[in-house]
Amino acid sequence: MANDFRLGGDLPLNRIGFGAMRLPTDSFFGPARDPGTGRAVLRRAVELGVDHIDTAAFYTSGDSTVRANTLIREALHPYPAGLVVATKVGPARTPDGGLAATTDPTVLRPMVEENLETLGVDRLDLVYLRIGGILPPPHDESVAERFEVLAALREEGLIRHLGLSNVHAGHLAEARTIAPVAAVQNHFHAAKRDDTEVLAACEDAGIAYVPFFPLGGGLSDLTGDRLVKVAERHGATVRQIALAWLLASSPVALAIPGTGSLAHLEENTAAGSIALTPGDLSDLS
Repeated sequence: MANDFRLGGDLPLNRIGFGAMRLPTDSFFGPARDPGTGRAVLRRAVELGVDHIDTAAFYTSGDSTVRANTLIREALHPYPAGLVVATKVGPARTPDGGLAATTDPTVLRPMVEENLETLGVDRLDLVYLRIGGILPPPHDESVAERFEVLAALREEGLIRHLGLSNVHAGHLAEARTIAPVAAVQNHFHAAKRDDTEVLAACEDAGIAYVPFFPLGGGLSDLTGDRLVKVAERHGATVRQIALAWLLASSPVALAIPGTGSLAHLEENTAAGSIALTPGDLSDLS
């Protein structure tokens, strides 16, 4: 895998990273996975050249006994030089194990401090403001008050770079009047390609575009005939071609496939070496 994107202009990243959501549990509200396997997956990811891990304090098992941030700290701290750990704030676990979004800016500092503590760092590399629920919020919902809180924490030195997640192009433009935006994390993959306005804005500004659910997240079918055809041509899996397509879709696109499986981790990271031809891209268009 090649270091060919600089996050925020100063952090070199391999374009295939790792998403930590599935380390504590296979499904967001499911039973806990074996923490030992999670730690092994993280260590192997770094061995394979992954230098970008995406997490959140609310990535936990349904009973909150296994937490992604804790696994990351236990497996990798003290963190190797060059490893970027990104997190996100906004949503929070509810007492019944659910997840609730909030527009209250006063909760963001405690959330950032929780991530600092649970990851065992003095400064977070990248913090996304995650807004809305499963779907993005209304276009006219302002992010200014919340983003100003994170911008102030950046000025204090607690955050290196800021990002946005689950946003429209207007939200991105609004946030950029307050502080630099280094990355956007929206829902986009080979079977869901309707976020072109935000992707184009990221390309124009050199902002990383880091889709969540790059392999569909179990919400979309990635087994279409076009993907299968190209996968067979390369002797690859459909998942690998979906990741290769994502990287080919834009020079600012990064992939953060998540898994709790060592076998899937190996498969996902190997996708970084697949070079799709113009014919492949035509077939996938």
